[in-house]
Amino acid sequence: MFNPSRLKLARQRLALTLTKLADQSGVSLRSLTNYENGKLAPNEENLLKLARALSVPPKFFDRDTAETIPVEAASFRKLSKTTATRRDAVLASATLAVEFFAVIESKFKLPAPDTPSFDKLSPEEAADLVRHRWNLGDRPIPNMIHLLESKGVRVAALRHEYTDIDAFCFVRDSSPYVFLNTSRSGERQRFDAAHELGHLVLHGEQDMDPSTSKEREAEANRFAATFLMPRTAVLAQSMHNASLERILAARSFWKVSAMAMTHRLHELDLVSDWQYRSTCMTLSERGYRSAEPGGIVPETSQLLRKVMFGSASKVNVRDAASDLDLYQDDVRDFIRDLVPVAA
Repeated sequence: MFNPSRLKLARQRLALTLTKLADQSGVSLRSLTNYENGKLAPNEENLLKLARALSVPPKFFDRDTAETIPVEAASFRKLSKTTATRRDAVLASATLAVEFFAVIESKFKLPAPDTPSFDKLSPEEAADLVRHRWNLGDRPIPNMIHLLESKGVRVAALRHEYTDIDAFCFVRDSSPYVFLNTSRSGERQRFDAAHELGHLVLHGEQDMDPSTSKEREAEANRFAATFLMPRTAVLAQSMHNASLERILAARSFWKVSAMAMTHRLHELDLVSDWQYRSTCMTLSERGYRSAEPGGIVPETSQLLRKVMFGSASKVNVRDAASDLDLYQDDVRDFIRDLVPVAA
């Protein structure tokens, strides 16, 4: 019952070309090509070689076909700086994460999706309307991951080796998914989560055409800034010509990075061009461009903690790996830093 699409999925997940897989597995390139084209099924010896090289149990190749997340369905920042092989690897891993959530949904009733589509509105208008729809007022968002999960968004972790990808999202079978790089600072992850929410709200029904990605990214950034730091509330804080100390206090209040807070103040004409550049230079000199000194603890998943560690827990790493015909470390990658280390 060998399924050739599963071989391609496993290969892409590890960012391997057919040639590299041939070198690593000891199976000829010609045979591999025939396997993936469905012209030939591997014998038991070659199947085991492929399973070892691709770090999957042999039974993985017997599973039903999984429709890989297409490139045009996913929002990717800095797409031009990400190789096609790298991008395909991320999407292959995301495809398996969707199957992981299917295991969860087979045992738990998850929140129904409630991410509206406001594609005809400006990012600022859309952000304000989402806040109103979700009854958030103009106060800081306590926890972005909890909020997204409560609105039916499935949140998972990116593998940490994908350092060139901050986050991305897509919709599969009417369910929105957001993948976060959990190696980032807590403030960066919150902005990434709000940014991806912006894509879902503004672009969820559009193809993510690479030729227009720069415009979409700018819109998602504007949405995220407005969603996390509402205009009326920031203006009410009397931040005109704010000092560095006041900016740092405000970033702690809104739970955003110092750079994002400074950019928002400039966007709202509360600091001049000169003060904006000067503050950014000072923050950079103090290490705020690459990190967030004195920042918040990164947010974690409430949903995954409940289904995997709660009193009614019916999903654990071992059983999920068995259900998915994966190894336990693969399941841990889906939830890395979103829940406590799972045995």
